[in-house]
Amino acid sequence: MKLRFFILLIIVGVFTSCEDYLDVNTDPNRPTVVPIKGLMSVASMRTATNTANMGNTTSYFVQYLAGPNAGGNTDTHQEINPNGTWVGIYNVLSNLSDMELLAQQQGAPNYVGVAKIMKAINLALLVDSWNNVPYTDAFFVQTIKPTYDNGQQLYTEVFTLLSDGITELEKTGTTLTMGTDDFIFQGNLSRWIKTAYALRARYLNHLSKTTAYDPDAILTAINNGLAGNADNAKVVYFDVANARNPWGVVSMNQAGLVLDGWISKQIVEAMDGTTFGVVDPRMEFMFSKTQQGTFKGTTNGAGRDPDVVDLRLDASTLVESTFYANRISPVMVMTFAEQKFIEAEAYLAKGAAFRPQAYAAYLAGITAHMNMLGVAAADRDDYINDPAVSVGDANITLDLVMKEKYVAMFLHPEAWNDARRYNFQYADMTVPDQLNEALGGQFSRRLQYPSSEFSTNSANVPEVNLLTRIWWDQN
Repeated sequence: MKLRFFILLIIVGVFTSCEDYLDVNTDPNRPTVVPIKGLMSVASMRTATNTANMGNTTSYFVQYLAGPNAGGNTDTHQEINPNGTWVGIYNVLSNLSDMELLAQQQGAPNYVGVAKIMKAINLALLVDSWNNVPYTDAFFVQTIKPTYDNGQQLYTEVFTLLSDGITELEKTGTTLTMGTDDFIFQGNLSRWIKTAYALRARYLNHLSKTTAYDPDAILTAINNGLAGNADNAKVVYFDVANARNPWGVVSMNQAGLVLDGWISKQIVEAMDGTTFGVVDPRMEFMFSKTQQGTFKGTTNGAGRDPDVVDLRLDASTLVESTFYANRISPVMVMTFAEQKFIEAEAYLAKGAAFRPQAYAAYLAGITAHMNMLGVAAADRDDYINDPAVSVGDANITLDLVMKEKYVAMFLHPEAWNDARRYNFQYADMTVPDQLNEALGGQFSRRLQYPSSEFSTNSANVPEVNLLTRIWWDQN
C-alpha cells in the first residue's frame, strides 16, 4: 500500500522537476535525483497518456469524434496548437533519457530495455505527426535551440531502439527488480519483449507506400509478438485527479455539460448497418445510446442536429459506462487485435496464394477486439457469421481489413496513420463541412508545429503546411 501511494504521488506531480523540456533541457550526464522506479512510474503511465492525448486530436481527423458546434477548429482541420501534446511527449522522452542512463550506471538492463521501448513509442508519435523533429541534441542543456532531425532517419532510430531494447531485456542479472512501478506490465519482461516485436510490425507496416515495405519482415516480427489479449500493452488509471484516464475526463466533462466527446456520424453509420448492412454489437461498448434508445452521430464540421435538445441524451457521446472512457479505463498502447489486422494486411500484400492466412488473421482481429470489449459470445458470433463479415478466403480484401481495423482502433492515434496510408478511402468518408479552405478539399496530412517552437526555436522550425506529407506518406 505504501508503494502504491508513493507511485500515485509521483503521477500527480510531486516529482515534476524531472519534466523539463526544450526551454530548460536535461543534461543526460547529470540525471535528476528522481529514482529509477519513480521515473518508470511516470514514464509508463504518461506514455499511455501521450497516446490518448494524440488520439484526442486525431480522432476528429478520422471521424471517430465530431464537434458538437459547427466549424470547430480540429473538426474542420484548421491549424491548431498542439503544444500540450508536444511538450508531454518530450517530457517523457526526457524522463526516459534519465532513466536509461541511471539504469546503465546501476547495472539494471531490464530498466534500460524498457526505457528504449518506451522511447521508440514516444518518438514514433512525434515522427508520425510532425515528421522532422528535434531528437539528437534535444536533451542536452548546452543546446537551447535544438536542430530538427530527418523523420526518415528517426524511423531508423525507432527500429534501433526496439532491437536494442529487446537485447537488454534478454540479459540475465540486474540490480533492480521491476514490479508495480511498471504501470504497463508490472515488471513482466517477456511481455515487454513481445510488445517490442509487435511495435516493430506496426512501424514496418507504416512503410506500405514505400519501396522499403517488406511483408515478410512484418510477419517475422509478429511471430515473436503478442500471443493474445493477455499480452495487450495498456495502462489502467486511478480515480485520482491528474491520474484519471484522459477519455474518462472527456466523459466527465460531457456529463457536466462541458461539451466533449461527441461521436461522429461516420463511425456510427459504419457500425449501425447504414454503410455495411450489418449491426455491430460493439457500439454500446464504445459510446452511448440516445434517450430514444438509438445511436446518433454528429456530422463533422456541421455541429449537432436541430433535434438535439438534451445535450446529454439526444446524441451519442463518450460516457463512463463504456470500455474506453471510464475514469479508470485502460488506455491501450498496443493490442493483439491491431497485430492481427497488421498480419492480415501483410499476407494480402504477399499475393492471392496467402488469402487464407489473411482471412484467418482478419477474423481473429475482429474476435480479439470483441473479446477485449466484453461482447457476449453469441453477439460476437452472430456478427462474425454475417455474410457481410464472413466473406470467405477468396473474397477477403484490403477494404474489409481496413474497415474492421478502423473499428478496432477506436480513439487510437494509429487510426490516423492507417487513414493516411489508405488515403482516407473508408466507405462514405467525406471531408467535414466547413473544411479549412487552405486544404483545397483534401484531408490534412500532418500537424503544424506548436507555438512554443515558433517562439523559442523559430530558426530551426521547418516550413510546412497541413498538406506537407510526412516521409512515409508520399503518394
